[in-house]
Amino acid sequence: MGESYKVAVIGAGIAGLLTARELKREGHHVTVFEKASKVGGIWVYDPRVETDPLGLDPNREIVHSSLYKSLRANLPRQAMSFLDYPFLKKEGEDDQRTFPGHEEVLRFLEDFARDFGLMEPIQFGHQVTRVELVNEVTHEWVVESRTGETESTWESKEELFKAVVICTGNQTEPKIAEFPGRDSWPGLQIHSHNYRTPEQFENKIVVLIGNGPSAHEILKEISPLAKQVHQVIRGPSVENYDSPWQHPMIECARKDGKVVFQDGAIVDADVIIHCTGYKYHYPFLKSNGIVTVDDNRVGPVYKHVFPPSLAPWLSFVGLNTWSIIFRVMELQARWVAKVLSGTVELPSQEAMASSVEELYSEMEKKGLPKNHTHSLKSDEFEYVSWIAAQLNIKPLKRWKEVTVVSFIERIVQHGENFRDTWDIDKWMQEIDSSD
Repeated sequence: MGESYKVAVIGAGIAGLLTARELKREGHHVTVFEKASKVGGIWVYDPRVETDPLGLDPNREIVHSSLYKSLRANLPRQAMSFLDYPFLKKEGEDDQRTFPGHEEVLRFLEDFARDFGLMEPIQFGHQVTRVELVNEVTHEWVVESRTGETESTWESKEELFKAVVICTGNQTEPKIAEFPGRDSWPGLQIHSHNYRTPEQFENKIVVLIGNGPSAHEILKEISPLAKQVHQVIRGPSVENYDSPWQHPMIECARKDGKVVFQDGAIVDADVIIHCTGYKYHYPFLKSNGIVTVDDNRVGPVYKHVFPPSLAPWLSFVGLNTWSIIFRVMELQARWVAKVLSGTVELPSQEAMASSVEELYSEMEKKGLPKNHTHSLKSDEFEYVSWIAAQLNIKPLKRWKEVTVVSFIERIVQHGENFRDTWDIDKWMQEIDSSD
């Protein structure tokens, strides 16, 4: 075993729990800061919604979770398992489904935390307000955290660490659709982050913006209750709409409540739901402009984990999208822990910086926007294989076949009831037995 350091982990969701486990395995001294009162991050259902349903007010009380009450995982247990800790169906548990509900995913994460002794290093009820490098020679970082429910009971403390790993997720700060008249439109506007149950949309005319998984699930759930649901599908590639209730983007929202679409259709809507994704958001990170977020590009970060000039003392786990994220985060966490202990080496700062520049210029050549930087849609297998190689782990055959893209292809084949009609076990067996 190599070097042993005092390391702070920010967040006790999937990324934070995996990182804490790998750091402990490498002999580091770990403290995990968690704002909530339990582990699980976004998998902790919270019936509360934010005071500003669009999430624009910087002074709102932030609710971390984006789960709605009926949510079921859109990945099966096999894709949410860890290398040495499978997500098994447990005897006596109510939810035996292959695509479990959020309560069952949380139970799995709680079991994981307990079985690996991860509850002990977690400081619950601690909101991190500042992470800052205070000594460039000794690489010391200060982590300032706050306890207390209200401003009058807040208590702050500061603690020094050799390294900090940011594991705060990227599904809490809403990204909102932009269109003329948005801010003066008189109806209710909410972001899917603040959607919990469908009752409030009964007999309403709803405009729902988005075409991703949450847009489809919420559309399906509110349609039986709402008077009408008009779906806005953004992007130039959409030629044919499946129904008269599908439209291109909003041309403008008028003060009389009418919503005008780019196809000329007009509806007198009551509600606009923004299912438009999230922003990467690190208000606590004071890095003197070294690490920035620009149109959802967190940068510069080498291989989505290490900012070159601060590596390995600052790192991120779980930045990626369009991937089997449990697998990606487990490998990233192990990489961070082994780099810190000195058992795995990073390239030079210059080599890491030029690797990041190379990625950016490749994206520019392909005409990809900055907000695709952390997407692994086209290279998930290459990426996980590369990290596995750093760790001397042989890539599993199913990593190549079981990717987010292959999942989406099969979900489309099986239709909206894919969770109950698709025999995943059979598919996995075919993959494992193929040459």
